[in-house]
Amino acid sequence: MELLTFYNSFPCHFGSLISKQIPSNLSLTSGNLGIPHQESSKFENLCQRAGHRLLSLPQAFLNGAATAIDDDSRVTGGDVSLRNIPRQDDEAIKVLIPGLPDGSNGNHSSQINSCFWEWKPKLLVHYDESGSENLGGPALLFLPGFGVGSFHYEKQLKDLGRHYRVWALDFLGQGMSLPSEDPAPVKHRVGSAESDMFWGFGEESEPWAKELVYSADLWMDQVHHFIEQVIGEPVYIVGNSLGGYVALSYAACNPKLVKGVTLLNATPFWGFLPNSIRSPRLSKILPWAGTFPLPPSVRRLTEFVWQKIRDPNSIAGILKQVYADHSTNIDKVFSRIIETTEHPAAAASFASIMFAPQGQLTFQEAITRCQLQNVPICLMYGKEDPWVRPAWGLSVKSVLPEAPYYEISPAGHCPHDEVPEVVNYLLRGWIKNIESQGSFSLPLLDEPQSEEYGVSRELEYIREGGLKKLVRVRFYGSKFSIWDEISSFLKSRIANLHTSFR
Repeated sequence: MELLTFYNSFPCHFGSLISKQIPSNLSLTSGNLGIPHQESSKFENLCQRAGHRLLSLPQAFLNGAATAIDDDSRVTGGDVSLRNIPRQDDEAIKVLIPGLPDGSNGNHSSQINSCFWEWKPKLLVHYDESGSENLGGPALLFLPGFGVGSFHYEKQLKDLGRHYRVWALDFLGQGMSLPSEDPAPVKHRVGSAESDMFWGFGEESEPWAKELVYSADLWMDQVHHFIEQVIGEPVYIVGNSLGGYVALSYAACNPKLVKGVTLLNATPFWGFLPNSIRSPRLSKILPWAGTFPLPPSVRRLTEFVWQKIRDPNSIAGILKQVYADHSTNIDKVFSRIIETTEHPAAAASFASIMFAPQGQLTFQEAITRCQLQNVPICLMYGKEDPWVRPAWGLSVKSVLPEAPYYEISPAGHCPHDEVPEVVNYLLRGWIKNIESQGSFSLPLLDEPQSEEYGVSRELEYIREGGLKKLVRVRFYGSKFSIWDEISSFLKSRIANLHTSFR
C-alpha cells in the first residue's frame, strides 16, 4: 500500500513483446540482467513500442475518452460503432466460499511467529511465518507495499498457514526492518531538539551503511537471499503494489526459484531517478541518490514533509481513500503504521526510498522475461483502487492472455486485507491448478468456455458474527479483447447519459 498518491501523474511505460520477435541469442541470466550489448537496443525498442500500446489503454479509460484500436494495435481517436457489443452478464451466479478461520467448528487459525533474520551486519530483517509444520505443502512468500510490512498479510498467514508454509517479509527501511543503530549519527548537536530525534542526519555514514540505499534493487537482493537462506526452496510470490513490482522483477531474473507470481494491484513502476547501470552518465549528474547521510537541503525538506505524512489524520485519510469498504476494520493496520513512523530511523529511511534510483529492470522488461521463461502469473485487482486502477492490470492481461485476471469489486488498493476471503480462495485455486499441472481448473471456471471468454460470479461468505458479505469477481478469459472492453465502456457511458436526460 502506498502512502503517496503519485500514480496518476507519473509517466510510465509498460512493455511487452511477441516471443517471435526476440533474438534467439538473447541471454536471460541474472546479474547484469543478461542482455548482450549488441542486442540491448533492440530489446529496449521492442519493449518501448509495446509499452506505448499498453499505456494507451489505461489513459483511455482514465480520461473517459472514446477510443478505437486499429489493426496495428495503435490507439486512435474516432467514432466507435456500438453494433455487436457483447451483452453483459448482469445476473452473476452466486458461489459460497469459506470465511476466515474463527475457531468455530474446530476451524482454528494458524499461529503466526514473528522472527528476525540477520542478512548483513547491522541489517536485521523482520518477517512473519506460519504453517512451518506443513512440510508437504507449497511455500508462499508475501511482499508488502510501501509504508506497511508483514502485518498487512496477517489474514493470509492465519488462513493459508493451515495448509501451506507461509512467509511475509518486511522490506529493509520499512515495517520492523529498520536499523537498530543510526546509519549516520550526528557528532555535533546543532539545531532543534526535534531534528535530534531523526537518525541519518549526521555528517558521515557508518561503515556498514556507506552503500546503503533503500531501493528496488536492494529489495530484490534481499528477497533473493531470504529465499535461499531462510525458505530454502522455490516459492510462490505474492506482492501488493510495490511488493508486486519487486515480485515480478525478482521472478524475471530468478525463474528457477519462483513457481509463480500473483500481482495484487501491482504498481507498474518504482523510483524517479535514473539507475546508475542503465543510465551511468545521467545518474552522475545528480548530487544524491538515497545514500546516508542525507544532504542538508534534503534534511530540511524531509523534516517538513515527514511531519505532514506521519500525522495520524493524514494516515487515516489515506487509508480511508484506498479501502473501498469503509466498514473494514483497519485499526490494527493504522496502529502498526503509526508505530513505524515513531522509529527514529523512519524519516531518513523514507527519504532514501523516495530518492532511490529506479531498478535495473523495468516493469515491461520483467513481464517480457517472465513470459519468455514461462513463469506463471496471476492478476488480482481491486476494481475501486484510486491509485493503481484496474486498467493497468488489463494492460498486462492484454499481453499475457493466458494469465488469469480476476477483477474484484468492491475492493480497493489492498484487496488481500479488505476481502481476504476472496483473495485466499482465488489464490488456493490458482496454486492447485499449477501444482496439478492443469488437472484442476482455475477458480470460478466451471464451464470450459469460461477460460476463453470470461465469467462473472458473486462470491458469498460469512464473517465473524454471522455477517454475510457478497463480492463480485469478474474473470477475464484468454480471448479478452480491448475492443470489447472499450465498446462495453462506451455502452455504459451512453446509458448513463440517457438516464440523466430523462
